[in-house]
Amino acid sequence: MRNREYTPGSGNVFADLNFPKADDLLAKAALAARIIAEIQRRRLMQSQAAAILGIDQPKISALEHGKLSGFSIERLMRCLLVLGRDIEIVVKARAKARLGARLRVA
Repeated sequence: MRNREYTPGSGNVFADLNFPKADDLLAKAALAARIIAEIQRRRLMQSQAAAILGIDQPKISALEHGKLSGFSIERLMRCLLVLGRDIEIVVKARAKARLGARLRVA
C-alpha cells in the first residue's frame, strides 16, 4: 500500500473548493436535504410535493438534483415550515479561534 497525502476537509466542501458564499451554499444544501428527506418520508410524488409547497414540479426536481440557485435560504425554510418542521435559529458569539462568523444548519 502506498502512503497517500491528503488534506483534511474543513467540514464545508464549498469552502474547501473556494466557492463564494460557501456558508450560504452549505446551509441551502442542508435545508434542501431536510426537505427531500421529509418528501421521501411521506412517500410523496414530485407533483404532490409541489402542490403542498405551492411551487411547480420542476422546482421539486431541481431541489432533488441539488440545483439550488433558484432557492433562497428563506424560501427553503418556508418549505420546511409548510411540511410541518420546526426551525430554530440560534445567534451566538463567534468562536475566538475562527476569523469570521459562520452560518450553519444543525
